[in-house]
Amino acid sequence: MEAIRNFFSGGSFWDVVGTFYQGAVFLYGTSLLLAYAMLAAMSLISIRNYMKKNASVNYEVIVESPLAPGISVIAPAFNEGVTIIQNVRSLLTLNYPKFEVIIINDGSTDDTLEKLIDEFQMIQVDYAYRQKLNCEPVKRVFKSTNHAYDKLMVIDKVNGKSKADASNAGINVSTYEYFLCTDVDCILDKDTLIKLIKPFMDQETTKIKEIGDPCPECGYVHIQEVHKRVIATGATLRMVNSCEVDEGLLTRVRPPVRFLPRFQEMEYIRAFVLGKMGWDLINSVPNVSGGLGMFDKEIAVMAGGYDPKSFGEDMDLITRMCAFMKDNKRRYSIRYVPITLCWTEGPTTLKVFGRQRSRWARGLAQIMTTHRKIIGNPRYGRLGMIVYIYNFLFELLAPIIEFTGILFYIYLIITGQINWPFAIILIVFVYTYSVAITTMALLWDQVTFKYYKTWKEVIGLCMMAFLEPFVYHPLIVFFSIKGYFNFITGRKHVWGNMQRQGFGTAQKKKP
Repeated sequence: MEAIRNFFSGGSFWDVVGTFYQGAVFLYGTSLLLAYAMLAAMSLISIRNYMKKNASVNYEVIVESPLAPGISVIAPAFNEGVTIIQNVRSLLTLNYPKFEVIIINDGSTDDTLEKLIDEFQMIQVDYAYRQKLNCEPVKRVFKSTNHAYDKLMVIDKVNGKSKADASNAGINVSTYEYFLCTDVDCILDKDTLIKLIKPFMDQETTKIKEIGDPCPECGYVHIQEVHKRVIATGATLRMVNSCEVDEGLLTRVRPPVRFLPRFQEMEYIRAFVLGKMGWDLINSVPNVSGGLGMFDKEIAVMAGGYDPKSFGEDMDLITRMCAFMKDNKRRYSIRYVPITLCWTEGPTTLKVFGRQRSRWARGLAQIMTTHRKIIGNPRYGRLGMIVYIYNFLFELLAPIIEFTGILFYIYLIITGQINWPFAIILIVFVYTYSVAITTMALLWDQVTFKYYKTWKEVIGLCMMAFLEPFVYHPLIVFFSIKGYFNFITGRKHVWGNMQRQGFGTAQKKKP
């Protein structure tokens, strides 16, 4: 309204634009804060429902059951010689009756493959390889001569320049009807497969009353049972940095000592505990993390598998699986587990961190462009009307609006147009709200699951929320803008290799 009044009262063009921009940003920011509050409330309900439902579940029944569905664990590896042995040992110790571990050596130039062959007594074997999904050629398949490692298979293939390409190769050779995709810089909880397969085993059946005339034979309107198929499940991830790891097994959970991984730990807990679990309540989970996700292989293959050219292959796969189900008029759900089942090694240097976050931002922009027909399309139900609208407004546009907002307020300060009392009140409110949301997520996680042994560790992690708006969040905005710029200009992305710190001795050092 003020912009309109300025226009008709003879205000300059820039006055009108500035007033309109301020109103739009205020409306946008208010909507975002309300969305976070809504997600927090839904998350509390979702986690409470999960805890109540699983309080009396005996998971040993699944472990001992000969009817438990088989699972293929797929882990691509490129130049992972530092951590590969301990990670594979961790995967082989998973507590589950029927599974296989498939390591894909994606053209490594270090000693990754040699270490695997020597440590697990591998030999090349003949294998009837059938390429259901697109990927670079598979050169060799290895199996162990030691029966203790019968579950392990190693694939040596031409480098595909992406995790998606390697994952497709793993799916092509997988045996079982479900597959778990993870990274070789991850340590998994021993009960990961049990916890993630359970939602598939508990698939829902909904009774729907058919609309129409009564049956001519019996005279009644029949009730139809509609099967809602679970197509993917995920769980919370944390940083393994500074945790104690012994022979691939996590023996002590600690928050990271170094600042950058510590910020990531805080961010991950907030994103999974508040974000993913909030969306889980209304079956609108936007994606399953590439670090840990279990999928229905049949649906994944029918949807085309991973896209090797995608920079956000995890969200792209979920999108195409959901779109496939909607296009074929089949009901589906994606479920998230609030407990932490995966610990991943986070980047410790700004260079590697920036490369990772720029790729994530570029992937989001690419996905929104590739699947733009879904945005706001009622044909795709919650995927189009909730998930993609939210991601477009509050994930894709957020860094752009923040960046332009900073430039705009710098202009207001220089020209002396800033309303300092109002600006200070607004900044304090947003800052307090941000700290409160993050602190609530961290405390709720600790009270519910108690991953950290001392409250000193929890309080230390909560302190990062006070620094985030000044230190960590500006980095996220900067690298997101850089990712968008690279996407628009078509600049070639250099994937690079994250320098691993390794597990074991280095990880056992106390803060």
